[in-house]
Amino acid sequence: MVLIAGVDSSTQSCKVVVRDAETGDLVRQGRAPHPDGTEVYPAAWWQALGAAVDAAGGLTDVAAVSVAGQQHGMVCLDEAGEVVRPALLWNDTRSAAAAAELTAEAGAGEAGRRFWAEAVGSVPVASFTVTKLRWLARHEPDRAARVAAVCLPHDWLTWRLAGAVGLDALRTDRSDASGTGYWSAASGEYRPDLLEQAFGRRPRLPVVLGPTDPAGTLAGVLPGGAPADAVALGPGAGDNAAAALGVGARPGDVVVSIGTSGTVFSVADTPAADPVGAVAGFADATGRFLPLVCTLNAARVLDAAARLVGVPLDELADLALTAPAGAEGLVMVPYLEGERTPNRPDATGAVHGLTLRTATPAHLARAAVEGMLCALADGLDALRAQGARVERVLLVGGGARSRAVRRIAPQVFGCPVVVPPPGEYVADGAARQAAWVALGGSAPPQWPLTGTEEHVADPVPAIRERYAQARDLVADRLHE
Repeated sequence: MVLIAGVDSSTQSCKVVVRDAETGDLVRQGRAPHPDGTEVYPAAWWQALGAAVDAAGGLTDVAAVSVAGQQHGMVCLDEAGEVVRPALLWNDTRSAAAAAELTAEAGAGEAGRRFWAEAVGSVPVASFTVTKLRWLARHEPDRAARVAAVCLPHDWLTWRLAGAVGLDALRTDRSDASGTGYWSAASGEYRPDLLEQAFGRRPRLPVVLGPTDPAGTLAGVLPGGAPADAVALGPGAGDNAAAALGVGARPGDVVVSIGTSGTVFSVADTPAADPVGAVAGFADATGRFLPLVCTLNAARVLDAAARLVGVPLDELADLALTAPAGAEGLVMVPYLEGERTPNRPDATGAVHGLTLRTATPAHLARAAVEGMLCALADGLDALRAQGARVERVLLVGGGARSRAVRRIAPQVFGCPVVVPPPGEYVADGAARQAAWVALGGSAPPQWPLTGTEEHVADPVPAIRERYAQARDLVADRLHE
């Protein structure tokens, strides 16, 4: 049996899975928490990785390891390889003004957005590394002056696993590089001119590896000591690309992840370049592309509705399923903390169509589920506008555990919905990449995904039509 390991270094925690490279069977696993906050010293990730590896029984018997991690975060290193400041994470929004500056510098309005979309596939937002570098240069010039190299969370962890033998040994992969704002998925090249525009100069960047290019070998730096044989380090991946690999997404599939925020992404054969800025033109972990839409409000909408109704989440689902499709005209626009897609940061949530008949807990529960799904369906439309095929939806994340979400989703999305069992799909995707590195071949190994549910229902177009009317009322109010 050939064993491999996958790591998910996420915002909240580090997860490690050890699997059989050929069958995908889980052998053992471990996890450890990360500290809260939107900026974190990378040493905390390293400590959590060590604890998670220890809990998983060590890595001395594996043939390959790959690390997937939260996208976009900025890790700055000096000439000696020391961390210059705490890493700014994807969810740190202090660089929002920098994102607007960078876009405006390329041209007013649509011209600026189009420039960035054509240059790197995405219009800058506060999540992207390029905006964080602009913020650092403007607000912490002394620290900025010390920066010799910039990398991403999974790059830094892979570099440490390989022994951190110098800045020239930094490695990354296509998927994570495509979220920086200075690497183009379409051309497969860095844009050092954009890096210099943002930061004022050109620090060193990691070498971008192909899907199975090794990033080095595992050094004896974790619990358990050095492995008996050379253990290959895979190129790693951003978390969304790893999740797509973990669930075995293929062209024609769209993954809808319902977590704290929502993501809608597809595996595509051609790169995306959306001048509107709704779709980020990322790369995937297989050599293809991963156009992605992110919403701010997903599972939290269900949490809020449950608090309003005064029931647990499972009872909220039961209530929602007792109300008719469309909730008899009651609509919730779920912009509870503003929204990123569409770009309405100052919006608030709204309920429309409240009557004596619809003023019931069941109608409100149904409206909350449908509103959250309609917002994600807007993401599906944005992907379709970029040429994505939508043959089926793979529904993952904590929100997918809701019975109501699973049953209502095909009515809203208008296509079959497949729900894999709950799992660590980012870590599994990293493990699958590690197996691909260890076993070779032209494609990652085909691991069966057992225990999936398929939900099919006739589409109910009236749900989205009524939602669109309410959504546009929110937009009109913002523009008054």
